[in-house]
Amino acid sequence: MNEAKKRTIIFYQDYFSNFYLKQRQKVKDKILWTFRIIETQEKIPSEYFKFIENSEGLFEIRVIQGNDIFRIFCFFDKGNLIVLANGFQKKSQKTPRTEIDKAIAIKKLYENED
Repeated sequence: MNEAKKRTIIFYQDYFSNFYLKQRQKVKDKILWTFRIIETQEKIPSEYFKFIENSEGLFEIRVIQGNDIFRIFCFFDKGNLIVLANGFQKKSQKTPRTEIDKAIAIKKLYENED
């Protein structure tokens, strides 16, 4: 695996870090492992990173640890900069609209700071 960074992931305020700090160590390790794939792979496998239809430019980072499924919403800024929004544990097939709406609101906050 080529370790040269193709993208950079940043945290915006403490939305993601609040979620991250509450996770078990194995989940934290898997999240960081997934971030490395996203930052270093030329083409990110869709099992780890996917565009969300009708979401105003949101993507979801997909993390599976054992039977637990986690999603971290993010968006691009200035080309290869990935800005993390909120994360949550997925408990059903469908992503809760409230989580998508929260990510859209975070993205708008971020864009209005420029």
